[in-house]
Amino acid sequence: MYYICLVGIVRKTKSVHVLLNLFGQTNDALSAVELVSRLQHQMNKTTVYRILERMQDEGLVHSFVGKDGLKWYAQGKGYSLLQHDDVHPHFQCRNCGKTACIPVDISIPSIPKYKIDSAELLLIGQCEHCLF
Repeated sequence: MYYICLVGIVRKTKSVHVLLNLFGQTNDALSAVELVSRLQHQMNKTTVYRILERMQDEGLVHSFVGKDGLKWYAQGKGYSLLQHDDVHPHFQCRNCGKTACIPVDISIPSIPKYKIDSAELLLIGQCEHCLF
């Protein structure tokens, strides 16, 4: 069961529901490559990327780049590309690859003569399961 709001998605197609269900089943981030692979029998790659972009525009998910340059998506908190004021770090386990948002807000300092539009912080290490 998913708990993200569908208000912004105008066309609630079966494909949109499939993707929303995947995000609703985990608190971890999912890579675009993983999503395409998992959904290869339900929709094509272009459809997955198109829906992810639409979901990101509507604030249902947000994206970031992981340690290997892959794009990862995680549930959003009701923001859009034009209004993303929730700056938080992401964690990626170097052993198992688990990738997740870290629920800690980060304050980005203002820098004279610069306007910061976005910031990303990726923490790489070992998750709680790989530590032992």
